[in-house]
Amino acid sequence: MARRRRRGRGLLTVLLLSAVLVGASAGVVTWLRAHDAPVVEPRCQAALDGTDWYLTPEQADNAALLAAVALRRGLPARAATIAIATALQESGLRNLDHGHLDSLGLFQQRPSQGWGTAEQVMDPVHATNAFYDALVKVKGYQDMPITEAAQAVQRSAFPDAYAQHETRARAWASALTGYSTAAVTCTLREPASADAAGVLARADRDLGAAATAAPAGSAQGTTVTVDVRGLPAGDTEPGRLAWAVAQWAVAVAEPLGLTEITVGDLTWSRSSGTWAPADAAAPAGQVELRLGR
Repeated sequence: MARRRRRGRGLLTVLLLSAVLVGASAGVVTWLRAHDAPVVEPRCQAALDGTDWYLTPEQADNAALLAAVALRRGLPARAATIAIATALQESGLRNLDHGHLDSLGLFQQRPSQGWGTAEQVMDPVHATNAFYDALVKVKGYQDMPITEAAQAVQRSAFPDAYAQHETRARAWASALTGYSTAAVTCTLREPASADAAGVLARADRDLGAAATAAPAGSAQGTTVTVDVRGLPAGDTEPGRLAWAVAQWAVAVAEPLGLTEITVGDLTWSRSSGTWAPADAAAPAGQVELRLGR
């Protein structure tokens, strides 16, 4: 009799443990199903001749600055290509606070070689302008191979290394200067925050272009409008420059919290990561940057 009772208790224990395990498994399955959304790996790309050339959002943000400063200075797209290829080689298109000896920043410029103070070369705007100041002094740089033009500025110990980045740099420069349209896209997570004042400040810093912010309605958040006609050649090439600014905006959408960019009759949406027909076209010569609520 005692043996049967022990067997009964053992069977009951097994049944109870099985129930607990089944319940726990069901709970895990339910949790997994509730969190079954795909993980978004943020990245940006520029398409050229049927090939996509990828950058991280950080790299795309820096490429956008390099191209924007070239636009602001009225430099050709070739200058932006050389700058992007150089920064890809020197820093991986990142604003590094370290490097060989005293090299710093996007271009690994050395304060000891006259590029500015350490604080200045860590300022990406100063570093970019310093690079272009040196580049435009290179006679015939527009007709040189990319690696030769870059080497003429950088005086690198590896003079041929810049060539490996030429096609990627050309794809991004072509789009960010408006020669390739609807070419830059980004796949991004939902923005943590957005600030119209920050967007206005960034447009002024990079482009020097006139920008205004206005509420777009309670459901749409705020729209910042950038007028490209103040840029060099803005009166004669507003279409190209509008695409330059629009794709600059896509490339900086991650840090600025932008959710939509409209140029002409196309809109890039953060939710889809692609360009599609706009609900309402942007006025000629203007680009609309929308921030979510």
